[in-house]
Amino acid sequence: MPAATITYDEARGRMRPGDVIAFGGKGHFSNIIKFATCSDVSHVGVILQTKVCDDTTDRFFNQIIESTSLNGFNGVNISRFSDRLNEYEGELWWLPLKKKIRKERFDAVAFYNFLFLQAKQRKAYDTPQAIQSALDVLDELPFGAHGPGYASEDFSKFFCSELVAAGLEAAGTVGTINASEVTPIDLCRWNIFEKTYYQLKGDSGKEISRFNALDPELWNV
Repeated sequence: MPAATITYDEARGRMRPGDVIAFGGKGHFSNIIKFATCSDVSHVGVILQTKVCDDTTDRFFNQIIESTSLNGFNGVNISRFSDRLNEYEGELWWLPLKKKIRKERFDAVAFYNFLFLQAKQRKAYDTPQAIQSALDVLDELPFGAHGPGYASEDFSKFFCSELVAAGLEAAGTVGTINASEVTPIDLCRWNIFEKTYYQLKGDSGKEISRFNALDPELWNV
């Protein structure tokens, strides 16, 4: 399903905490992730929203939290989303969380508490586990055993989709999952989003294959 094209000026006021941002990068590591997962998506982050303190106009900033190399640190970073959009070279898509899910099972306090804790502790990027999550061959062996491609859940470090998946799990948006097995394209395929997703930047010929098509329970522990 192709994305609808939209400008950030049109999208800004409609974005909410828990909405996912998907990236299609042009760098060497991004290309490895896209090749390994057979997709156009190499990275994900999730929207936070911060209101301006002591302001009577309800002004807010859309921020993004992600595990990436940014501002001299390779790990969990929080930044202004508009800055990331302007500086990024590649595709960016906005995946709005389904309104029904947000209303019925999105605990914003738990979501913020979990993610801000990871940023406060400056959790580093987990390159080995990112690669392992993308290698699904022999994940499952007979009699319930796991093969060499299976990533056991470990939050001492984070790769991008692991962080976002764990944040959504903490919020109650999805059930109990193994966040360390979730790749960027996996997350975009979870059926937790509105029917339409939006391209904010990049090649309109690129798309998120099988968007919104899979049950997150497939990634249960």
